[in-house]
Amino acid sequence: MSALSDQLLVVAIFAYLLAMICHAVEAGFGTRRTAAATVPDRELAAVAAAGTGGGPTPGSGPAGAVDPAGPTIDKSTGTGGERTGWSAVGLAGWFAIGATVLGALFHLACLVTRGIAAERLPWGNMYEYVLAITFVGVAAWLVMVYRRPSLRLLGLFVALVMVALLGLAGLVFYTPITPLVPALESYWYAIHVSTIMASSGVLLLGSIPAAMFLLRHGYEQGRRGFPYLLAKRVPAAVSLERLTFGLHAFGFPVFTFAVIAGAIWAEHAWSRPWAWDPKETWAFISWVIYAGYLHARATPSVRRTTVTWIAILGFLTMLMNLFGVNYFFESLHSYA
Repeated sequence: MSALSDQLLVVAIFAYLLAMICHAVEAGFGTRRTAAATVPDRELAAVAAAGTGGGPTPGSGPAGAVDPAGPTIDKSTGTGGERTGWSAVGLAGWFAIGATVLGALFHLACLVTRGIAAERLPWGNMYEYVLAITFVGVAAWLVMVYRRPSLRLLGLFVALVMVALLGLAGLVFYTPITPLVPALESYWYAIHVSTIMASSGVLLLGSIPAAMFLLRHGYEQGRRGFPYLLAKRVPAAVSLERLTFGLHAFGFPVFTFAVIAGAIWAEHAWSRPWAWDPKETWAFISWVIYAGYLHARATPSVRRTTVTWIAILGFLTMLMNLFGVNYFFESLHSYA
């Protein structure tokens, strides 16, 4: 089972790589009409209103202006170009989603077989933990794109993150199966680690529309450098910003519970709920920054770009807690 798990990881990486290539084909060779096929009717209506003097759409620039790279309405269908949505390029986008689903299934099978081989929940070290949080992230992405197909092009960046993190896990963090250390022999292992894993996966996913919002916002403001052209065909900045907020609003309470559960577990295991251990300290830093993000998001006077940079900063602290602490600090959590 251990060998099978390792092989399934390789297959999952190749599936995500295939999805990334197909998304890149769609993003690189798609036309405005092809991209328009994935835009919800309400967004098309807003674009039509802006073009006929009905007022600007939020985040679309000056009043009455329409993003030159935005979707065009197919007058023959009245719904934004559905007749062109099944072109070769459009099919590449849907094939990318299929490859992502296939990769997620192999990803899940990799985790399940690892757990069977270890006879425990498969998140007892950093290798397994990275596998778990990336699966949560891609599963949340598939649910999201099912509900909102207009976000399909973001799959390019989701697949890129999956390939990078799973490749890093397999090449750098790989750990042979070993029994749990005594500190983890507790029912809190399932509660604390699963919730911190779930929240980290959602916040990982939330960082992608956050980064794309900053690029798309710059593009809508007239910037045409290479980074901003990456956001040429993604949804409007206002949609990306709302998606970023929704993911963080969901992930933050789960993360809060995970930190509290960790403190309770520490009281049982180490006879103190908090000792400013590096893992605890960086988790607290992340919590404060994400709380600051939500507070800033609820404050009308704070610019949306500033708010989004706070979310990006929060994610960087999460990466520091996951990778940096384990490599650069002595910690009671060194088993990870």
